[in-house]
Formats: sequence, structure tokens, C-alpha cells
Amino acid sequence: MRVSCLSLLLLLCCSPAFYAQTETAGDKTPAPLLKTRTNAVAVDVVVTERGDKPVLALHEQDFAVIEDGKAQAIDFFEEHTASDAPAAVPAALPAHVYSNQPAAPHTDSVNVLLLDSLNTEEADQARVRKQMESFLQTLNPGARVAIFRLDTRLRLVQGFTGDRSRLEVALGGKATAPGTTSASRSRDDDVGDKEELSILAEKGDPQALQSATRSMAALASDQAGRRASLTLAALEQLVRSLTAIPGRKNVIWCASSFPVALFPDGVNRQTLSNGREIPDAVRETVNLLTQAKVALYPISAQGIFNDPTMNPDSGGLSIGDDSGKTSQQQDAVRGANVAAMEQLAYDTGGQASHTTNDLSKAMTRAVQNGAHYYTLVYTPTNEKMDGKFRHIEIKLNQGKVQLDYRRGYYADTQSTPTPTTASDPLTPLLARGLPSSTQIVYRVRVLPADPQPAPDAARAGGNTKLKGQLTRYGVDFSIPTVRLNLEDAANNMHNGKVEVALVAYGRDGAALNWTGGAMTLSLNETSYAAAQKFGVPAHLEIDLPETDMVLATGVYAPGSRSAGTLEIPLPAAAVTPTGASR
Repeated sequence: MRVSCLSLLLLLCCSPAFYAQTETAGDKTPAPLLKTRTNAVAVDVVVTERGDKPVLALHEQDFAVIEDGKAQAIDFFEEHTASDAPAAVPAALPAHVYSNQPAAPHTDSVNVLLLDSLNTEEADQARVRKQMESFLQTLNPGARVAIFRLDTRLRLVQGFTGDRSRLEVALGGKATAPGTTSASRSRDDDVGDKEELSILAEKGDPQALQSATRSMAALASDQAGRRASLTLAALEQLVRSLTAIPGRKNVIWCASSFPVALFPDGVNRQTLSNGREIPDAVRETVNLLTQAKVALYPISAQGIFNDPTMNPDSGGLSIGDDSGKTSQQQDAVRGANVAAMEQLAYDTGGQASHTTNDLSKAMTRAVQNGAHYYTLVYTPTNEKMDGKFRHIEIKLNQGKVQLDYRRGYYADTQSTPTPTTASDPLTPLLARGLPSSTQIVYRVRVLPADPQPAPDAARAGGNTKLKGQLTRYGVDFSIPTVRLNLEDAANNMHNGKVEVALVAYGRDGAALNWTGGAMTLSLNETSYAAAQKFGVPAHLEIDLPETDMVLATGVYAPGSRSAGTLEIPLPAAAVTPTGASR
């Protein structure tokens, strides 16, 4: 769905009560860890010794940081440990005002359980659920955990909580129940394919057999590419939803297969669709993982893998039934999957688990390892922001220890071209049911317009086919400047762009109406000071029918490629519209 572009009015001179109460809207929004203006790089390092025991009380002088082979001076150093502090409760909001500010735990790390039915066999899904139940029974009360599920899209099942009973209820609900997946469908297709090939072989038509074999191989490749594309998009959405949560995010990812490889350490990257690589999509996901301090902990839902020696840059694989493959082929497929898991963990500072059938223990290990880490911040000696990938190496002047940390970053600037994976980056983030993106934390007020428009007034919104009794809503945004990356211009002006959008969905998930557009900002010193204090205001109007619905609201800043989204449930219209059937 395309968001229609409208002309938006910026009125910083107006400061109604709503804007006066939004001064703190941007106070808790974290700045990017990779700040292009100061060129500072932050790296979290997990240090463990034999038995996965954390190494405590290290000092700055114990570490050495190397970027692209050159030693770097450490500007900032901090040790983080597990904490039992309660979650921070967001400030109470005025009536009809909503925010995508999450209830952030007062801990230095949080944990995400990602149930991946897109890349997991049905039998393995049941196994994962059972192992997660065991994991939750032994969960440390101080740990904060959220549950997400990936099927054809990403879904939030349970927000961050330390309440074990809430997590157990969420895990036992329909949202996490095993179902028909891409994996099982692929296996059924494989059976049919093998029957067709067998018939052709019996007919003794080698040309037809060869043609059918090529067609089936191409179809399998397309299916694997589509699954990889969906997985990459889900990772991006997950990271966007976690950005406003402070500290390290340990994503415990349970699946049968891991079909994407992210960081550019090798030449054989996983293709994402139609046999073509999408480097911009991968690059965007890498940047998001870096900025949000996300570490991936892949766990094999199949338990112990056969692990032959493989190049860890081999990418991913297509999952399905291994029957009919030779032992050597099966070893190669499983080895490629192990390599993909190891690469994902190695690149992001997590750890992979594929050498145990005790998945519960592997989850506990991931939570414990990710709870204690050190943050190192340095200013690279290479000041060129040329968009190239910079490799990071951390060394410790101690004996036999293991260091887990992200292995690099892209030296991007604000002038780096925006990825072209979508014509409108905000539109796919407003799909029904996605978790809220929190890169931009904003406030939005939603009220029926007063007075309502006349019956013959032009309809507000892009759905020209909308009929029946309608109510016009006014939607007012307050957007903090911290993520807009406004550029300093001549005459003390501050320039930039921001996009806002609305999509209303009915009970069946179909879009009822939509509107939105882009604003070009050009703020003088006075208006810029007001925007920093109260946020940048934007106003949209939309006509909606008298029915229960969900209003998806969104903000996107091209300058920082950051987004914020929030779904707001709306009851039937609270006012009697003066505009009847229009």
C-alpha cells in the first residue's frame, strides 16, 4: 500500500497543552552508538572462561582495541553486571495521548526469545516450546524477557517482563502454537517432486527428466530466497522495535535453519531473492544491529548437528526433508547451517548452540553470558566516513578466555544514500500487527474533530471507495529532534525532512483508510529551540467508519534512516458525525 502524499503544516509558533506536555518525549531516546558527527564507536565485549564463567572486575588497561589492523585509544570503559531492578514505568500521559516509549527495564541487558516457525519444522517447533517451558521454570527473577514469533511476519507475543507466570501463559497461547510452516510445505513439495522425477525416469525420457530437475531446483532456490528475504525483514523489524530499550539485547533465536548471513567477512553471501543479492538490505540490517546493541544467539531446534569442517561464510540453506540425499550431501547441508549459525553469532557478539540436545540449558547459558559485559568506546584514527566496512579486533592481556563482540561496522555518514529496498521505507513498517518501532520515540494525540466537517466536505484520506457513516479524526504528532539529524545550514538555519503516516485497519486486517506525507523542515534559531523543547509538531486528518479498528501511526526520518511506529486501538466513534454518508 502506498501512503498518499499530502501537504503538511508545521506550526512551531503554536504550543497547545499537548505540546507543552511533550518536553520529555525525546529525553529517553538513546542516541546512536555510532555517532557520525563525533565518529565514536562503542563495542560490548563478553568475557568468559572455562565453564562459561564470566570474568569480573577487568580494567580498561586490560583491553586492546584494533581497527583494520591499527591500535585505537579507549575513550570510555564500563563494566555491566546483572541487576534485579524493576522495570521503569513510563510517565502517565494526558487523555487521548499515546506514545511508543517502551517500559524499559532498569537493567544493563534484556533477552528476546525468537520462535521462528518460518525456518523451523513442525516437530522441531513442539520441541522448542517444551524446552522453553523448562527454561522459564529456572529463569532468574532478575532477568527481563520478551517473546517474539516469526512466521510470515514478525509478531510480539509478550513484552519485556521478569514475571515467569506471564511468560509461561504467553508461551502456552495460540500465538506460539506449532502450525504449518514453510519447512513443512517444502517437505511436502519435495515428496511430490520426487514422485514426478521417478515417473519421468521410468518413461526413459532423459531430456524431460533433465528439464524437470532444473525447474525443481530453480523453484527450491526461489523458495529459499523468499524465506531469506522474509527473515532479513523480520530481523530489521525486531531491531527497530528494540532500539529504545537501553543496554544490550540478547536475541535467543531458535530455528531449524538460519538462511541469512549478514556481515561482509566473506565473498559467498546468501542470496535473498531471485538469485540476486540485496546488499543494501543487508547493510541496513547490519547498521541497525550495531546501533541497537543486539547480539544474536542462534540455537539449533534440531539439537546436535553433524558438524563437518566448513567455510563459515557459506551463507544459509534450504530446509526440508533430507531423505533421498546421500550421507555426504546431508553432512554438507547441516555443516552449512552450522557455519551460518556460527557466523551470525560471531559477527554480532553472541554465541551459537548446536552441540547439545538440552535447548533449555543453551537458553540459560545465553541469558547468563549476555548479562555481564564490558563497554569500550573509542574514536577511530581513520576519520574518513567513506561507507566502507571497518573490522574490529579486541584483545585481552589474560590467559585462556573467550571474547565475544561484534566484529565491525559500516563507516556511514548522513550523506550515505538511503537503501532502495522499498520505495517508501515507512509503508512496510505500518503493516498490521507488527511490533512498534522505537528508533524514534514520539507522542501522538488522536481525537474526533470538533466540529465535524459538513456532509459535502472533501473526504480526508486516500481511500476514495470508503462509504457509510464516517467520523473525521485529528491526529497530532510531537516528534523529538534527536533522531531527525537536522543539518546546520547558513544563517543559523536547521534543515531536514520527516515523514508521518496513518493506516486504519478493520477487524479483518484490511486497510480502511490511509493518509500521510513528507515535511521539509527549515527552522530558524527560535523555531529550532522550540522544536528541541516541545518536539516537531505535525497534524493529519483522516475519515474513519463507525467500527472497532486499529490506527497504525508512523514517523520516518530520512536523515538518520530511523523510524517510529505505534498501533492505537480505536472504539466506535465517540461523537455523532455531522457529515453523514459521503
